[in-house]
Amino acid sequence: MKKRCLSGMRPSGKLHLGHLHGVLENWKRLQEEYECFFFVADWHALTTNYKRSWEVPENINDMVLDWLAVGIDPEKATLFIQSDIKEHAELHLLLSMITPLSWLERNPTYKEQKQQLKDKDISTYGFLGYPVLQAADIIMYKANKVPVGVDQLPHVELTREITRRFNYLYREVFPVPDALLAETPKLPGLDGRKMSKSYGNSIFISDSPDEIRKKIMTMVTDIERPRKSDPGDPEKRCIAFNLHKLYMPEERLKEIVEDCKAAKLGCVACKRELSEAVVKFLEPIWEKRAEYEKGAYDVKAVLKEGAKRARKEAQKTMEEVRDALWSQNVKSD
Repeated sequence: MKKRCLSGMRPSGKLHLGHLHGVLENWKRLQEEYECFFFVADWHALTTNYKRSWEVPENINDMVLDWLAVGIDPEKATLFIQSDIKEHAELHLLLSMITPLSWLERNPTYKEQKQQLKDKDISTYGFLGYPVLQAADIIMYKANKVPVGVDQLPHVELTREITRRFNYLYREVFPVPDALLAETPKLPGLDGRKMSKSYGNSIFISDSPDEIRKKIMTMVTDIERPRKSDPGDPEKRCIAFNLHKLYMPEERLKEIVEDCKAAKLGCVACKRELSEAVVKFLEPIWEKRAEYEKGAYDVKAVLKEGAKRARKEAQKTMEEVRDALWSQNVKSD
């Protein structure tokens, strides 16, 4: 039997190149190797966007269309919406009873986003406790692998700790999941920070060719190279070079490095070439998405069918959880 893999994505706005290369390209490979559950994390979206909750359902259709256009196949993976499976909420509640507060407070992502998102009031129980809900999402389907980027490793480790604690206190119901690191490193945005909708530094999958060209032309290059006649060092000092590594053929990449160091290639011309390479890469995705928008896929039907499969597994899991929780052989700390 194939091992199980689970991953989710928050419907908090348009998807960007970081999602494409850090998540979706990885999902495409995983659906060939694992029994995959990919879900729309609509409850998670409320942790930072609870004041504009009506935007969440509006974003779901567009996000799943992007999944399908990139190549996520509902015949190979189970696609569903988190809130359609109420068992997630029940397991989240039960896990919250055994999760020490100190485990949540030391989460580095919690501290980072508190600093970065100062315009939002996220001093809420839901934001502090969302790793517990994340743990419930993962172990509900007894996932063996969780594909994540480097910045999400602390969340998976917390899930592992919660899983081990539940198994110790009650009964060994859940396998302890392992992180599956994505091959693509953290993709920087236009300003050098991690590409994120929250930071306003993203290139979106749905951007038009002209929008992509304009955005790439604003990217920071080698700040120590103010003139074309100055030699550069793209491998060490150029933010835009991180995109070059994704979109340029290897031979051309070597030429760009050599020409930049020799002051033969200017940053403006280099970014123009990069923008055309990004547009060319995205064109097949845009074409597929246009077909799906015309009815090649009914997103609601896809998610409804996926929810049936997910609910069946969740119900089986919760039967085991309740049996373990309320039996007489509960251990004490």
